[in-house]
Parts: sequence; C-alpha cells; structure tokens
Amino acid sequence: MYLCRHFFHADMAKPTLFTEYKERGRSHMWYVIQVRTGTEREIIRQCQTVIPKETLEKSFLPCFEEMKRYQGAWHKEQKLLFPGYVFLISGDPEQLYRSLKPVIGLTKLLKTGDQIISLTEPEIQFLLRFGGTEQLVKMSTGFVEQDQIIILDGPLKGMEGYIKKIDRHRREASLELPMFGRILDVKVGLEIIGKK
Repeated sequence: MYLCRHFFHADMAKPTLFTEYKERGRSHMWYVIQVRTGTEREIIRQCQTVIPKETLEKSFLPCFEEMKRYQGAWHKEQKLLFPGYVFLISGDPEQLYRSLKPVIGLTKLLKTGDQIISLTEPEIQFLLRFGGTEQLVKMSTGFVEQDQIIILDGPLKGMEGYIKKIDRHRREASLELPMFGRILDVKVGLEIIGKK
C-alpha cells in the first residue's frame, strides 16, 4: 500500500504548493520520469537526497483511493495512479536534468533531444482537478442507467467519457487518459450504488 503524503520533502509537504503553482503561472514546471514499476518510492527517495532543494521544489506520486475487502470488511487504501512514473516540480529544468544523473534506476526522463519536456498546461490542470492539492483521486459514486454510467459525485463527475470499463465487484473504473503524449490505462475507485 502506498501512502502519497510520505513522498514529499518534509518542508514541502504543504498542499499549498499546488495552489501556488497556479498563481505563479509557468515559472515552476511539472516534469515526469519514467521508472521501473515498483521502484517509484526508491526513486523519490534518491531525488530528495541528491537534488538540491532550490532545484527540486516538490516530488510526488499521484495516487487514488480504492476499496479492498479482507477480514470480512471493506477497507479504503491508496494505490499509485500512474505506476512507473515519478513527478517532479522545478523552476530550473537544466539543473534538474544535471542533478538526476546520479539517480540509479531512472528509465527515461520525458524529453526531446536534450530538452526536458514539461507537462502541458491542460495536463497539469487536469491533474489538479482530478487529484486536488493532495494529488489523491478520491472514490467516486454513480449508477448505471440503460448501460450508461452516471457519476453522482467525486472526481469522475463530468469525466464519464474517459471511462472504458467498470468492475462493480472490485469497485473500480478503468479509464483511458491522454497524458505524457500517449494514452494511458488508469484505474480509479468507483462505487456503483444502483442500476436503472
């Protein structure tokens, strides 16, 4: 089980940084590193150790809530929203790129030639809307009406078009999201409370 709040610098753990990003415009950009799935926490730890704090404003792993049934009851847990990806916020992409060289286990920093590519403004705004200041996608609730999914509340409200499949037993929805210049398959928590 992953707990997202453990992946921030201790002095950067305030969720206000996501709000400040919106206020400061594009001075601090979001970058994505592709890593081997299962090594995300270790890569975050290394980044926080080797990258100067003035270069790395924040490092994080977006997560989602899901329900798991064990010991006769349902339990809310957190899982990685984008397994195999680590997110970094920095105002100095060149120094960030240089500082990442000693990090062991990086697969790929999303870039073109020697230029690091930041997330686009629509991608950042989508992540802020979807995961909020904690970058945690909460459980959504909805119902099925004539084979159509209607979301009542939660981050999936208004995003029904991204849903490709639901698993009522596992209480989750599979989405196809355009991110990082590709289409990613993503799972999030969805409680279907009825069918009409």
